[in-house]
Amino acid sequence: MQVARSGSRLLRRRGAIARGLLRGGALVFVLLPCVWMAGTAFMPTLERLDHPLALWPAAPTLEHLKVVWESGIGRPVLNSVLVALGATLLALALAFPAAYALARLAFPARLDVLFLVVVLALKLMPPITVAVPLFSLARWLHLLNSSLGLIFVYQIYTLPMAIWMLLPFVREVPLECEEAARLDGANFAQCIVYIVLPLCMPGLVATAIFVFITAWNEFLLALLFVSSPSHFTLPLAIAGYVTENGIDWGELMSAGLIASLPTLALAGYVQRYLVRGFTGGLK
Repeated sequence: MQVARSGSRLLRRRGAIARGLLRGGALVFVLLPCVWMAGTAFMPTLERLDHPLALWPAAPTLEHLKVVWESGIGRPVLNSVLVALGATLLALALAFPAAYALARLAFPARLDVLFLVVVLALKLMPPITVAVPLFSLARWLHLLNSSLGLIFVYQIYTLPMAIWMLLPFVREVPLECEEAARLDGANFAQCIVYIVLPLCMPGLVATAIFVFITAWNEFLLALLFVSSPSHFTLPLAIAGYVTENGIDWGELMSAGLIASLPTLALAGYVQRYLVRGFTGGLK
């Protein structure tokens, strides 16, 4: 009996060590590119040429960040914030009613399943397959080369994602809660505002984060629909640092660092909602 207990403790200890090693390896795998990017952003050019594999500079400098900021990257940052926020708000405004209808209404001939399949197919399609018809539509509506046009164009991917992410949260809201509110005299709008929306708040926040990151990082559609530098989003501005004459890695990584900070700050601020969203919200 004593031998069996000792063997069991040994196995648990080994399992804990193995899990710790796996977590540490995953953490290194995720953080190493971020550390290299930050180190290159603060590393003098000559030092990087002498030590190309160094992760952190011996003499950090803000010269690259200064050059990038003075080159006018603030305008692309503002454009990306406006487009990403606009695309996120529009996607949530359209996705929540769609998710509520799919969760609460009875559709004939299983049209709800067909709708979800079509939505998923739109999300899985490569961007280039819908670029030409979207370009023609945007040109007809005079939305080319504008932030408003990008907000509408991004819905082709942000809206399906939002619908699929919000649907489980709406389904988890007990129907009895709405029925009890109706018995107390609440109308349909009041049930949505005071019952369903608060209970779905973790899912709404988690969905908003993913939709915002998707719109923030989108490159191909922005490249096709925006031609004026004054309307460039941040991914387009970053791509401009890769030229036929070479790549200034310090400036490129500085721009990448600037692009990473808003999403990191936003995700950190709403971390508790993200955790609740990942773990099922109402469960």
